[in-house]
Amino acid sequence: MTSLAAELFDLHRGQVRPEWIDYNGHMNMAYYLVAFDHATDQVLDHFSIGEAYSRQGRGTTFAAETHVTYERELNLGDPLRVTTLILGADAKRLHMFHQMYHGASGYLAATNEVIILHVDLASRRTAPFPEQAATALAAAAAAHAGLARPPQIGRVISLARRPRPAGSAP
Repeated sequence: MTSLAAELFDLHRGQVRPEWIDYNGHMNMAYYLVAFDHATDQVLDHFSIGEAYSRQGRGTTFAAETHVTYERELNLGDPLRVTTLILGADAKRLHMFHQMYHGASGYLAATNEVIILHVDLASRRTAPFPEQAATALAAAAAAHAGLARPPQIGRVISLARRPRPAGSAP
């Protein structure tokens, strides 16, 4: 693991694949989550709790909750880039926030907030992260604590009307 600076993780690059395109001619909503899952895997690998760790048979990670916002379309062949903010970590849980950008134009395409659980594979119950990972996750959360929090974090799905900015037309 590398030393941590107060900057976002910038580990995942990809491209919108043909099978990800829906009948509207753009990336289908389900595949945004697939791309975010690939980014999650890279973050977990960075902390040595990804696929190789799981294959050792002692522990793994499961997503407990996820929330995606769709900001702007991505189309066939578009490059994408995902950054990750570590919002918090405790003994058994990791809270992350991903932002997906168009890899060439740089616009924000989507966001994903996710809670990851560490699970003992034998019992299929939550269990503490390995000590080295727990220490590194806590350090990352502390390093990221001073970074700006995007407005999509903690959003709630609702039909309630959002307040309008002062001076805006009804």
